[in-house]
Amino acid sequence: MAITGFHGLIYTSEPEAVRAVLRDVFGWEHVDAGEGWLIFKLPPAELGVHPAKPGHAREFSLMCDDLEATMAELGAKGIKFAGEPEDAGYGIVVTMVLPGGAEVPLYEPRHPTAI
Repeated sequence: MAITGFHGLIYTSEPEAVRAVLRDVFGWEHVDAGEGWLIFKLPPAELGVHPAKPGHAREFSLMCDDLEATMAELGAKGIKFAGEPEDAGYGIVVTMVLPGGAEVPLYEPRHPTAI
């Protein structure tokens, strides 16, 4: 068996606007799968396995080297954040709010990373 990749999804009521953020704000390379359905090349990734919580089956987070600087850069490009950064033990975390209300955690890790 050869697993060749990982495909994640963001669900939002404004998919075109989120695609524009990923393309224009984050600057991620992409291909057009047809009719404007953009598929994005992700930065290096890692996968953790955690104990299950009721109603919580999967999630993804984005990591950065300097949360304060990254928030300033993204904020200047129109990204909104829910609340203030918090110490989560494993790192400092804040929630980005993308168009349509999609929430994505952004964190500066304290743990060793695999990337």
